[in-house]
Formats: sequence, C-alpha cells, structure tokens
Amino acid sequence: MSDDQLLRYSRHILLPEIGVEGQDLIQQGNVLVIGVGGLGSPAALFLAASGVGAITICDEDTVDLTNLQRQIIHTTDSIGSLKVESAQRSIKAINPSVQIRTIKHRAEGLMLKNLVSESSIVLDCSDNFETRHAVNKTCFEFKKPLVSGAAIKFDGQLAVFDSRNPESPCYQCLFPEENEFEETRCAVMGVFAPLVGIIGTAQASEALKLLGNIGRPAVGKLMLFDALEMEWRSIKLNKDPNCSVCGNAIK
Repeated sequence: MSDDQLLRYSRHILLPEIGVEGQDLIQQGNVLVIGVGGLGSPAALFLAASGVGAITICDEDTVDLTNLQRQIIHTTDSIGSLKVESAQRSIKAINPSVQIRTIKHRAEGLMLKNLVSESSIVLDCSDNFETRHAVNKTCFEFKKPLVSGAAIKFDGQLAVFDSRNPESPCYQCLFPEENEFEETRCAVMGVFAPLVGIIGTAQASEALKLLGNIGRPAVGKLMLFDALEMEWRSIKLNKDPNCSVCGNAIK
C-alpha cells in the first residue's frame, strides 16, 4: 500500500476490526454491481470511496430527469447518457485508482455467468424479479456471496445470501420463482429518495464486511426498514429444503 493509499484509507486502518490487513483485502476485491439506479448509486460510490480494487457496473438504461430525485451517482448533465458511463465518471471523480468496468447491457445469460464467475461479491441493485432470480441462480452456481436490496415507497429490504455457507438460504427460498408476486416499480408506486440511499449504503456495508472478513454479515435473515417510523426489523430466514436452487445442497 502506497503512502497516498495509507492516508486515503487511514480512517479504515485506524479501526482495529479492519486495519491494514482488512484494507488490503478490500483493495483486492472485485465487486459486481447490477444496476446503477437508486440502490446502485450509493452502493457503488461507497465501495469506490472505501477502496475496493475493481468494480463492474452493469446497466442498460440511460439517465432520465426522473432518476435524479434519488440516483445520486448521476447529475443533470448526465441526462441522456448511459447510466454506466455517468456512474463511471462519478466513481473516477471520487477515487481514480479504482478499476471500473462498464457493461452496457442487461445482466443475463452467458454474460451474467461470466461476470459473476469473475467477481468476489455480487450486489443485486436491480428492480425486477426476473433479474433477481437469474442473479441468485448464477451466484449459487459459482458460490459467490450475493447482497440483495430492494426499496419501494417507504419500505426497504436487505439480505445476504452466501452459498459458501451450507446453512445459508438463497433468494429463491424467500421469493419462489414459481409463485406470483406483484411487480412494483418506482415509476408507478413512487419511492422516498433517502430510502434507496439507506438500503444501497447498507448493501455496500455488507459487501465490505464480506471482503474484509469483519463483523457478521446479514446471512440467514431479512432486514426490513420502515423509513416512516425509522425502524429496522429482522426476520430469520431458513433454508428451504425443497428449494429448486439451493435445496439439493442439503445433505
């Protein structure tokens, strides 16, 4: 670690739970962020500021005026630009040493498999069940930790699924793909701007804990946040022995 890096990350290094060793682990990390909207914006910014060595951002959308109420990685000048290109500029402005890879396509198929297999940790910051289930299956296949977040109206959710842990449930255990869940979008239901910042930042926090081997990640529980009441609730999640994705891993 260079003198500049020691100074830049000194407030992390001062924490005995992280120290130089933990910061080195964070700098060796390669994090895949799927979606650089409301959740991915704060997540990517904090990962970069914290010194994650390589970040891959995946999003096919362009920046729209309605995004700017909550998607803090983008600016007014970014309207009409690809979100990944706008996000790359913001990340580089915060930490030029971070390696940024931009994927201007939807995360799916063989490309998704390749991206997940090359990553240390995956952050699902998408806004639809199809992508979430595809990401979950791929993370389980390649035994990569998955940090999942969601936010709508004033309600947020956070969970960590770590298939390296045989006791960890997966996203399919929580929301079975064969069940019908109503797809809710911000464009229809609305979303409280700071809510996505809270959940996205929490996703970054869980990713950093996993990378640095610090604390206890939120595996085996669903964290629910109510922004109106400013309350967190934790619900225990059990592995579903009949889960079509991870159930056959139970011995």
